[in-house]
Formats: sequence, structure tokens, C-alpha cells
Amino acid sequence: MSESKGFGFGLGKMKEAFQKAKEIQEGAKALQAELDDMRLVGEAGGGLVKVTLSGNQQPHGVEISQEALAQGREVLEDLMLTAMRNAYDLSTTTMRDRMEELTGGIGLPSGF
Repeated sequence: MSESKGFGFGLGKMKEAFQKAKEIQEGAKALQAELDDMRLVGEAGGGLVKVTLSGNQQPHGVEISQEALAQGREVLEDLMLTAMRNAYDLSTTTMRDRMEELTGGIGLPSGF
């Protein structure tokens, strides 16, 4: 009689998978703290407006130069929106890149 190998997934592989999952979970906790501490700056108008977010997209500051204020409301609104989008894009890209480093590219579902 041949020996059954379970579902084609030996105990050694299962133990390895659980260990990797535990490492990822521990790494995710550390990464969360690291992202909370990051300060990423999005700019607009060559630095006339700056928006600072954490690596988790939490707002931490806005800087508006006198020159930006003098441009008028519509221009200032456009500069603010651009700076916020730039900060958000930087934060999102940073978070995604750090998660890929953590997981070793195991292919997480969309949204992580």
C-alpha cells in the first residue's frame, strides 16, 4: 500500500507556512508603528503649499507660503488639492512597497 501524503501538503510545508504567517504578522505590527511615525510631504507649486501625512495617511500638517496666499482663493484651492494628492500618493506607494517587502511578494489581495 502506498503511503498517503495528505493533500499534497506535507507537515513540514504546513509548519513552514505557519511560521511564515507568524513572521508576517509580527512584521505587520512593526510596520504599522513605522508607518505611524513616518512623515511624508506632498508639495505643490514648487513648495508653495506642503501637506504632511503619516505613512498611514493620517494628516500631520499643512504649510502655506505667503506667496500662495497672495495667489487668490481658486489658485490656493488647486495648490492644496495637488499637495494633498501628492502626499496621499506618496503615502500609499510607501505603504504598498513596505508591505511587499514584508510579505516577500506572496501576492496579497487587492487593497493591501
